Amino acid sequence: MGNSAKHIGIVGCSAEGAALCYKTICTESPKILGEHVHPEISMHTHSLADYVDCLNSNDLAGIGELMLSSANKLQLQGAEFLICPDNTIHQAFKYVEQRSPLPWLHIAEVVVDSAKQQNFKKLGILGTKWLVESDVYPQKIECMGLTWQRPSNQDIDEIGRIIMKELVYGIFKPESISYFQNVISRLKDQGCDAVILGCTEIPLIIDDTNSLLPTLNSNRLLAEAAIKAAT
Repeated sequence: MGNSAKHIGIVGCSAEGAALCYKTICTESPKILGEHVHPEISMHTHSLADYVDCLNSNDLAGIGELMLSSANKLQLQGAEFLICPDNTIHQAFKYVEQRSPLPWLHIAEVVVDSAKQQNFKKLGILGTKWLVESDVYPQKIECMGLTWQRPSNQDIDEIGRIIMKELVYGIFKPESISYFQNVISRLKDQGCDAVILGCTEIPLIIDDTNSLLPTLNSNRLLAEAAIKAAT
């Protein structure tokens, strides 16, 4: 076949985020590998409800077991390394990393590395309530010598609702887009010079064309890192 790229395994969680990551890998790879060429890709997803049940009960070990289950199935399908286009469940990464049959790219490391390369200093964090209130991004941001800002509690709750009740189902409402834009404006007022789209569905409604701050698209950045790792 002439395609020596490594086989990418995608550990999916939400459909829209996983599908967008898969599509991005397939459409961006030809720019590097040649017309119509992309790495071999396998994906496994447990039911989103299984993850949500674990998140609601703060069962990070349970999330880790789901991720490891996908990892083991993807290894059997021939995957050589893994990505997970879902920021929220990276809370369980410490349960996964040591027991995984394959190496992973960590979505937050990829995003914060990009922020550092672009000389951003203070990053606003957007995502589900579970993610934004976790240390997934703050830990990685501080390790790189940068600072961060969460939205207000009210904004965290409403953004979480929009993500879980609308975006994961492919519902994109103008008023929800406006709400995100207003939150980003408030983060800018608090000194942020970029905003992390820390839910892989957010790029479906927010990007550099309609955001007051430069965006760090976690979905695209992970897909691009996977292509680089594969080639």
